[in-house]
Amino acid sequence: MTSIRFWASGVGAVVVLVATGAWVLWPTGVDARLWGEVRPVIETRLVADSRGSGYEETVPGSRVRWFCRAEPLELRADGDGFVRAGVNTLCMAYGTRAGALVECGGSSYPQVVRLERDDDAPGGYRVVSREEPPDGAGYADWTEDHFSFFAESDADATLSSTALETAARAHFGLPSGAQVATC
Repeated sequence: MTSIRFWASGVGAVVVLVATGAWVLWPTGVDARLWGEVRPVIETRLVADSRGSGYEETVPGSRVRWFCRAEPLELRADGDGFVRAGVNTLCMAYGTRAGALVECGGSSYPQVVRLERDDDAPGGYRVVSREEPPDGAGYADWTEDHFSFFAESDADATLSSTALETAARAHFGLPSGAQVATC
């Protein structure tokens, strides 16, 4: 009898591990080709929408610039040239001071971006709408309503700012090892 309980416990543990692994590694179904087409359009829009939202941008001569990145949570072509992209975003405002890169603000949250195929637009798509969760109380409900179960669980993942810092250093002509300070 003991060997049956031991065996059943072992099988149960394997089932839990397999289910957990399937959940963690669940394919997002993101079409790499489509993502490669819409990502630059989404990131350009994020930068454009971020401009003017930081304090340092109002200081004359501060040369603060926004840098944004998006990572896919969900992506689907809805037909008729429309695309729905559920994304995690990170936007950071950087400037320079005394040879250092200065971080002057930022934001990170999931969004739903809808795009339409437009052969006359840069990148072949244009953003037709962008939705983001409200601050505070409605945040969890918003993500639950706008993302699938698996994408919702990834919506709060922290994105690294390393690529944005690298891009900012290059933009401002700073060496790759320039320190990052706060404004």
